[in-house]
Amino acid sequence: MPVVAVVNQKGGVGKTTVVLGLTSAAAARGIEALVVDLDPQGNASTGLGVFEPTRGIDLVLEQEQPGGIRSAVESTGWPHECGRSPLLAASSPDLSVREAQLATDPLGGQDRLQMAMNGSPWPLVLVDCPPSLGLLTINALFAADRVLLVTEPGAWAADGVARMLQTIERIRLRRIDESPRLVGIAINRLGRTRDARYWHEQLSETYPEACLPPIHLRAAVAEAAAQSLPIHGLGSRPGATEAAAEFDVLLDRVLGDETT
Repeated sequence: MPVVAVVNQKGGVGKTTVVLGLTSAAAARGIEALVVDLDPQGNASTGLGVFEPTRGIDLVLEQEQPGGIRSAVESTGWPHECGRSPLLAASSPDLSVREAQLATDPLGGQDRLQMAMNGSPWPLVLVDCPPSLGLLTINALFAADRVLLVTEPGAWAADGVARMLQTIERIRLRRIDESPRLVGIAINRLGRTRDARYWHEQLSETYPEACLPPIHLRAAVAEAAAQSLPIHGLGSRPGATEAAAEFDVLLDRVLGDETT
């Protein structure tokens, strides 16, 4: 069961868009994916058509609950004709308070999500992390066996990549299995401007082994998220087919050996 943390401490780079695109690609293949929305903003939850969750991930993190993730899972609002409907452990604004509470745990609150995921039956878990290096993101990195670092081709976003890679390595040194392994750096929202091309080239030159095929800037991707629909379900909308194909390629890289 791949558990994938989708991370960057900088906001606005499109982590949630990538999570939703990967979820759409999985649904189109008939893979039942669980999305764990750890971002208090809850955009992954609404992007999956869940506006008033009946449960959520916050209470699972309240205390150590081995296997407790099952109590937080609910169905989503994506149309069944778009593929295998994903599941969701929804966000809550209370997560921002929960992070402070985790910091008071004398034994460390960094592995509660890992304990909650014990014995999870889903073939793919995608964790949408908040734009920070706080304990919610650290919980995701302790629970994950692989990590996808999302950035965009811009100066400020590129500057944060090195720091995030350092954090991932620090987590790996603290885990017996040396997880999570880096799937790669997903360069999101690659536009046609000279500036975007420059920063894409800079990232590719700095991290030649880690940079993955980019996700291009397309209105269809934002439209799918705004309508709480999978990108693979937008049909003839201009750019939708191309965007879906890019997320298919990214899912192949995320799954790795699981696809063989």
